[in-house]
Formats: sequence, C-alpha cells, structure tokens
Amino acid sequence: MHANPPPFRHRLSLAALAAALTCSAHADDAQPFELGAIQVVAKVSEAGEIESEQVSSVVSREDFRRFNRDNVGDAANLLSGVTLSTNSRNEKMIYLRGYDARQAPLFIDGIPVYVPYDGYVDMNRFTTADLAAIQVVKGFSSVAFGANTLGGAINLISRRPVRAFEGDASVGIASGQERKAAVNVGTNQGMWYAQAGVSYLESGYFPMASGFSATATENGGHRENSARRDSKVSLKLGLTPNATDEYALSYYKQDGKKGQPPSTDPAAARYWKWPFWDKESLYFVSRTALGDKETLKLRLFRDTFDNDLRIYGDASYTTYNPVTGVSVYHDKSKGASFELTSIRIPANEIKLVASYKVDEHVNIDGAGATGESFKDKLHSYALEDNIRLAPRWLLSLGVSRHSLRADKVFKSGWPAFDTSDRKQATNGQAALFFDLDQEQRLYASVAEKTRLPTLKDRFSLRFGRYVENPALAPETSLSYEIGYQGRLAGGTRLEAAVFTSRIDDKIQSVFQAGTTACTNATPCQMQNVGEVRSRGLELGLRSALADWFEIGANYTFLDLKNRSNPASKVTDIPRHKLTAFAIARLGDRFELTPFIDSETGRWASDTVKLGGFTTLNLKLTYRPLPQLDLEAGVTNAGDKQYAMADGFPSPGRMLFANANYRF
Repeated sequence: MHANPPPFRHRLSLAALAAALTCSAHADDAQPFELGAIQVVAKVSEAGEIESEQVSSVVSREDFRRFNRDNVGDAANLLSGVTLSTNSRNEKMIYLRGYDARQAPLFIDGIPVYVPYDGYVDMNRFTTADLAAIQVVKGFSSVAFGANTLGGAINLISRRPVRAFEGDASVGIASGQERKAAVNVGTNQGMWYAQAGVSYLESGYFPMASGFSATATENGGHRENSARRDSKVSLKLGLTPNATDEYALSYYKQDGKKGQPPSTDPAAARYWKWPFWDKESLYFVSRTALGDKETLKLRLFRDTFDNDLRIYGDASYTTYNPVTGVSVYHDKSKGASFELTSIRIPANEIKLVASYKVDEHVNIDGAGATGESFKDKLHSYALEDNIRLAPRWLLSLGVSRHSLRADKVFKSGWPAFDTSDRKQATNGQAALFFDLDQEQRLYASVAEKTRLPTLKDRFSLRFGRYVENPALAPETSLSYEIGYQGRLAGGTRLEAAVFTSRIDDKIQSVFQAGTTACTNATPCQMQNVGEVRSRGLELGLRSALADWFEIGANYTFLDLKNRSNPASKVTDIPRHKLTAFAIARLGDRFELTPFIDSETGRWASDTVKLGGFTTLNLKLTYRPLPQLDLEAGVTNAGDKQYAMADGFPSPGRMLFANANYRF
C-alpha cells in the first residue's frame, strides 16, 4: 500500500468496487458501462472500471450468477441495508434502509426508469442477464441522480465489450416448470463498439412449502395463478473517437406476462392477471471533453410503459369484476440531463447539473375509453463542489433545487382538477472523506433529501374511495451517516456504517373522523401527516481465508419508529437481516457454494406480525472447460414455510440446473 493516496481526480472507492472488478475479470470479458455509473468525484477510468459513488455498494455480474439471482430484487438483496417485500399487487419491492421504491428509485445507466404514475416498479420484471453490475447508494448520493432520492438510488449498469468478439450464453431449468435462456454478444473495434443481448424466462408456478395449511384460496402444492414470463432485448452502439470522448445509443424492450397469486386469506384475495407488462426504452449517453479542464456528460431518454390489468370476480378467472374489470396503462417518460464538470479551480472539482423530465399517464378502460390522462413536468438544478482540503482529506458539498407541476389532469366524469400548486424543494448535503491509505476510507455525511408527491398521490381517486389532494407537499428527510469502506491486510474487504434519519411530512392515507376504512361514502385522502425516525447499523465482510476457500456476510440492524403515531407500525421491514456465504473451490473443476438468508419477523400491519426465517441454499458448479460452467443446486433446501407479506407465502424448496458458456 502507498503512504499517500493518488490525486483526488484519479481516486476511486476501491473497497466498494473490489468485488465487481475482481470477480468480473474472470467471469466475463464484457465490462461495466462506465458512462452508466453515477459518481461524486470524476476520474479518468481504466478499461473496465466502474465510476463509483464514494459510499456506494456494488453487486457484480459474477455474484448474480454465483448466487443464482435472475432479477434485480434478488440480486440487490445480497447487500446490507436492502430488504425485499411484496406490495398489495404482489410485486417485488426493494427497500433501502426502510425507504421504498418511490423514495429510492430505479435507474439504468443513470437514467430514471420508475413508472410515471405512482413511482413504483416491479423488480421481478427487471432481469439481470444483460447487466454488468448493480450500484446501490444509500443516504448521501451525488446530486446527478436528480429528484426523489430521499433514501438513495439503485442504478443498473449495462455491459460494454472490450474485445473484437466476445459473449456468453446460458440455459437453465428449475422447479415449477421454470426455464430460461440468455445470449449476450459484443464487439469492440477501437473507434466503435456494439453490445447485444436477448433473454427469456418462463415459469408455470412455484412450489409451496410442504408444511403449508390449505385455505379456501390456496390448497398448497402449486401456487395458484403464479405463472410468469419475461423476455428482454437490449442493444447498444457506442463511438469512442478519442481517449476522452464517448457516445452511446441504447435500446431496450421488455415484455412481461404474469398472474398474481391470490392472498391465502380469502377475505383479502384478489383475482388479478396481467396479460402484458411491457417497457420500451431509448437512451443516449455521452461524454465530451471541452479542453483539458471541462467535461460535458449528456443523457437523453424516452421510456414507454404499457401494462394491462384484468380484475376478475373469482378464482375461475372468467368473469371480470363489474366495477373495475379492465385497466390498461399507457405511460411515457421523456427527458434530458447534462452534467458540466470543471477542474479549472485548483483543488476543486465543480459539477453543474440540470435535468428535465416529463411524465405522462393514460388509463384506458375495457371499452377503450380514456378514463384518466395525467401529465407532470419536473425541473432540477444542482451544484456540487468536491474540494481537496489536503492529500488525504476531501470535502463534498452539494445543493439542488427541484420543481414539479401538473401540466394536465383529466378524469372522466369528474370536474376539472386544480393544477395550480407547484411543488418545490431545495436540498443541501455535505460529506467529509479521509483516506487512511490508497484502499481505505473513512467518511461522515449529512444529507437533506426530498420526495415530490406522485401523480397517484395527488390525483388518484381509487375508484371513488379517495379525495384528490393537489396541495400535497413533498416528503423530506435529514440523514446522518458515519462509515468505513476498505480493503484490510490480506485482501479482506470491509464496509461498515452507522446512520440515523428523520422523515417529515411523510405522505400517508388519512381516514375520516370516526371511520377505519376508505369507502365511497367515507373517502380517505393522502396527506402530509407522518414523521418517521430510523437508525441502524450495516456491516459487510468478504475474505479469502485460503486460496481455495472464501467467506462473506452482510448484516443489517434497522430500527424504525412512527413518531407521528407510535401505535401505528412501520411495516415490511425486519429489525435484523443477515446474509452469509462460503465458496469452496474443490480442485480446478468444482466449486461448492452454501448461502444463508436470515431475517427476524416484520410487521405486516398494526396487528399482524410475520415470523422470522432462515433459509439455506446450495449450489455445486462443475467446470469441464475454462469457458463452461455446469451448475446444480437447491434454494430453500429445508423447505421452510415463510412469507415477506401477509397472505403471500414465499416459494418452498426449488431445484435448479444451469449451463453457462463464455466465448
């Protein structure tokens, strides 16, 4: 290790990225798309490096495969501070330190991809077959992410080829009639490169744990209405005319189809199916050096979200519900952002960021008539200054301003909505970093963040059971964190953080006085009434105890309290979470990987608390050729019966087999 770190313009948080860089090197030739990452401090990257948030964590492509993580939710759950749950639509949700997808949104190569209407996204629909890495930021984050990063951000980083011809192919089968296949190919010709991928995953059902007790809506065995299908095509064309500039155009098309298993509680059962849940995207990302002191990064994007929800009256799935029936969404997002970075002032790196985003939501009923048409416009401006106080000390300061207004709100059969109220917020943040050496960093940060209310928060009537609230104000949070990221002697990687935050003006449903339900006669309203305090501890460790044996673990302690209403529980978040694994390389050809997921119980409502669980997963890999992996394994080997949402049990024991080939 060097006595002094290199100049800050070339610094990288090595500890946060070590797993992604070292693992990806032998797993695939394709490397992370460096332009797609969001970082605080700019640097001239070496080939294959990911630009890093100074306090981000990364899940590599190698770990997607090693731990059999086919979707973004399961992959991100490998990290501390991340919790999975399911919402009322049985969609997989990621929580970062207790913040949901509206407060810690999803990005692809730095471009926001959450659903315009409500800010949610089903993490089951985003597969990992064509990704290089997932970058997870909690608390303090670059202002370049823009608005609504109250609790952080999840950034999916695509792949970028490095050789003249490279690629990989995989196939797999699993319990529940699951089958999957994926192919990725790429070429780098120096002045230009191209990357393409296609993937397919289909399942007829998932098996229930053998100990499940049958109810009127679920008899056990094969989970009712749990079939799914997801396919994806990704294309990228890039130009690299010189050593500093890069221009990339990306196209994505995702087609999904899914059923929603009904709640095992007959009183809460929904009989829903989505004939399609599709997303199509076109992105342009560029970096241009403006002399030797300034760099301009530009992002342009257009997303379309189309999904069709069929709501049936009973488990026969033949007759539509007479009130709701068919609901088709045609949503669009388009926008642009630019980052101008300057190192003209000595010991300062100044970044100016501006972004513009338009969200449109259209709801069509079963007769083809437009029931809703909403449109939002969002402007954000930000300034960030990273100041090198001394060779080992860095101070990062940021301020941002966000403005949101409704451009159009139409609801069939209802009077015109008031759209005059503009939502505005100003945020500030600061972080101090100290480099113990080239590979170890201490940090302390404070960040004020905001979540602007969604179209659904302000204007959804929920079939007449709610009253609109155009005056709804943003949620705000103030977070403090102290942490460490680094590589210790012997190559052990360690991450540790303690944090606390307070959320004010949290948006919650409010009942009418004397009522406990939202009905057409006594409608509810979304209001700024919540105050939540959270505090916690995160630990991450990964160490090679011998050439043939490696271990790792991530632990999270999270304590959340509803200060505005102490009797009301904060739901879906376990107090303790632990993931742990071992990798045993048995000679040159075999690798055995046991993996444990463990959580304490979580509140599903004010009166229902779900039990904790521990599951064991095993995988054996045989490598007959350096390019070929043959895998077999089992998830939830003990057939543990558990749930992460009330009425929605998780899969029981599942067997799987995969083949992966690299060329």
